[in-house]
Amino acid sequence: MKQNLEISGEALAVAVEHAYTAGQIDYSMEALNLETESGEAVGTVRAGDSVIFCCRRGEREIELTDAFTDPDFTGFQREKIDPLTFVILTMYNEKYTYLPVAFAPSRVENTLAEAVSAAGLRQLHCAESEKYAHVTFFLNGGNGAPFPGEDDVCIPSPKGVPFDSVPALSLPQVAEKVCEGIQKGYDLIVTNFANGDVIGHTSNDDAKVETAQIVDKHLGEVVAAAKEAGYTVLITADHGNLERMHTPEGKPDVAHTENLVAFVMVSPDGTASSNQPFDPDRADGALCDVAPTVLTALGVAIPTAMQGKPMFQPEKTGKVLLIILDGWGIGKEDESNPIYVAQTPVWNALLVENPVKYLRASGDAVGLESGKAGNSEAGHLNIGAGRVVPQDDVRLEAAMRDGSFGENPVFVEAVQAAKERGAAVHLLALLTKKSSHGSIDYPLELLGLCKKLGQEEVYVHIIFDGRSTAPGSAPALLRELEEAMRQKGVGQIVSGVGRGIALDRDKNWVKVKKAYDSITSGTGTRYR
Repeated sequence: MKQNLEISGEALAVAVEHAYTAGQIDYSMEALNLETESGEAVGTVRAGDSVIFCCRRGEREIELTDAFTDPDFTGFQREKIDPLTFVILTMYNEKYTYLPVAFAPSRVENTLAEAVSAAGLRQLHCAESEKYAHVTFFLNGGNGAPFPGEDDVCIPSPKGVPFDSVPALSLPQVAEKVCEGIQKGYDLIVTNFANGDVIGHTSNDDAKVETAQIVDKHLGEVVAAAKEAGYTVLITADHGNLERMHTPEGKPDVAHTENLVAFVMVSPDGTASSNQPFDPDRADGALCDVAPTVLTALGVAIPTAMQGKPMFQPEKTGKVLLIILDGWGIGKEDESNPIYVAQTPVWNALLVENPVKYLRASGDAVGLESGKAGNSEAGHLNIGAGRVVPQDDVRLEAAMRDGSFGENPVFVEAVQAAKERGAAVHLLALLTKKSSHGSIDYPLELLGLCKKLGQEEVYVHIIFDGRSTAPGSAPALLRELEEAMRQKGVGQIVSGVGRGIALDRDKNWVKVKKAYDSITSGTGTRYR
């Protein structure tokens, strides 16, 4: 079928604006689907088509990928589309050996968890589901299976409610499990407190301040239990977020930051601090220094593959608790910083009474492009690897610059397969310019490939961001995308749905089904 020359970005932009008036937001935007004048859905996925998932991280992309590709899928009832060429941009999970992967990864070996396991020690990795993959898959260098002696505990995050209405998330339960692990005597415990990042991505100022106070409370409980049990406690963050309330224009700031993060050592014997005054322009190290520090405190040899260096030298070795405060950067000491505004006596005391170093958690220090804010995946990979791990965005941006992205043989084969079958190509596209999950530049580059290969029937399915994009920015981004697509001369925007629905990571299959049905059946609020 000849491609409709109407791009339809303007039509979706207007539909989004109508949804805003009904109280919806980008992140949780319900499905919107383009229809013809006769009421038929446009651009749904059919047998014989090719789908390219233009997102790059992994933990949020798994459920929708499973819905399309897993022959034993049980999340919800659906008839598997067959044949279907389904391409994933990067290796979302090691189980996807049966799928074409455009940019296959190289697994990181000799990680923190692997070294602890090789030393015959027991370790516990614990987080709520919003960040569970980060203390397991990512911390372990892309290894999806626990090492011998490693126990992984996942606490379900709240479901069915806006996160800013429950700023505690499941932290009380996470803290309880960590304290149980302390009592069980694990040699190493790694935990993630998800609140700073999850609530930092919202526009709710009050919730951000409350979040800082909640984190402080449970941090105090866990640190006290660890000290009493003789643990050395190491506290850091994977990147900044919560510490910046508003943009320079005064709008809610929902994005990650480039700020430094603290690295605190709390010794069971109460080693006194001798800290230098904090200088935001001076870093003592980077996240790759965390693993060597942990191993030093445990008394475990540092693998030669680790390039980081120990930041602290405990007087004696023993059991270690590593706490990763997600999105807890070091910000300005003024009203722009929710952590500063909040009542955080535990955190304040930790910074004064214990040795503290300040680490880089963004840009080339964590394998990202220079000047780019950090993210949870890069942060945990670098923390666990003990070296700077090149991130997918660097590899993909390099491929964009040298032209090899559009020549990737996996993409070429997918487009050619659709063309030979007289079928369509579908691009699942995140509407953002700077998210760690992807960029709208990826589908634009693929539209150029389709044009070059003469593939006329190409449909773009939008996933609204709402995390790395400003609130209410989707219509402007859609209009900008429409103009860029017009220059490419191919493609039609046919649907849109919020990231919180399409990129769920909590097995909330009701949400995922909405996205799947929208893309495959046109099930959603219709627009023209």
